[in-house]
Amino acid sequence: MADAVFETDFPDLKLLKRGKVRDLYDLGDALLMVATDRISAYDVVMPDPIPGKGAILTQISLFWFSVMEPLVENHLIVADFPAECRPYADTLRGRSMLVKKTRPLPIECVVRGYITGSGWQSYLQGGSVCGLVLPPGLAESGQLIEPLFTPSTKEEAGAHDINIDFEETVRRIGRPLAEKARNLSMAIYCRGAELALEKGIIIADTKFEFGQAEDGRLILIDEALTPDSSRFWPVDSYRPGGGQPSFDKQYLRDYLTSIKWNKRPPAPRLPEAVIANTREKYLEALRRLTGTAPDYI
Repeated sequence: MADAVFETDFPDLKLLKRGKVRDLYDLGDALLMVATDRISAYDVVMPDPIPGKGAILTQISLFWFSVMEPLVENHLIVADFPAECRPYADTLRGRSMLVKKTRPLPIECVVRGYITGSGWQSYLQGGSVCGLVLPPGLAESGQLIEPLFTPSTKEEAGAHDINIDFEETVRRIGRPLAEKARNLSMAIYCRGAELALEKGIIIADTKFEFGQAEDGRLILIDEALTPDSSRFWPVDSYRPGGGQPSFDKQYLRDYLTSIKWNKRPPAPRLPEAVIANTREKYLEALRRLTGTAPDYI
C-alpha cells in the first residue's frame, strides 16, 4: 500500500483548484484530475486522509464510465499523459485521469431510490423531499416506488450544499438543460442500481455532476457511483426501518455523530481504527463492483 496523498504538489503544472477531494491541474487543452485521499463529511474536509481512497474512487469511476458509455458521454480522455506529468507518475498512478474541459453545471444532480439521510429528515418534517410529496407511512431506508430526482446547490468546501426543487433548478440553468440533466441522472442511476444489485450492493442514492462541452453537449464529469458520492448498502443485511450497514462514508458520519461534532470546521482528528475501517469499506465496494483491487491501493 502506497503512502496516503492528502494534497498534491506538482510545481511544473498549473494548479487550477483544490476541491473537497480532487486537485485539478490545467494542461492547456485538457485537465489533469487527481483524486487525493482526502475525505469530507457534511461538506467539511477531515484532517486525516484515508490511504488509497483516491485510487479506489478513480477505479470505480472508470468502471462506471465504461458501463454508462451507451447512455452518456463522459469527460475521460483515453491517451498518454503529457510529458510534463511524467515526473509525478508515482503519485498519479491509479488515482488520476486526463479529462476534457467543460463548463460544470452549478448544481449537483441527486437521485434517491431509497428514503434515507437528509431525504428522510425532510420527509419526517414535512412529508416531502425537494418539493416532491411522498405517501405517508414510509419506513426509514425503505425503497421508494420510483427513484426521485432531488438536486442540490454545489457549495465550496466548508459550506453545506442546499437541497432545491426542480423549479429552482430550472431558474438556475434553464428548463431544457434541467430536464436533460434530470433524465440522464435517472437513466444512469437506474442502470447502475440494477447492475450493483447483481453484485450484492444496493445503491440507495447518489449524486452526479455534469458539464457542458463547447457545443452544449452534456457530459458526465468528476466521478460516478462511488462510495463518496453514493450510499452503498449490502443486500444481504438490508432491513428497512432504520439505518443500514454500508460500504461508504456513512460509517464515518456515524462516528462523527457519536462524538457530537457540530458539523462545522475545524473537523476532528480521526482515530486509526476509523481510518482503517473506512478504507476497508471502500475497498469492499471496489472488490464487489469490479471483482478486483489493484495491489498498489
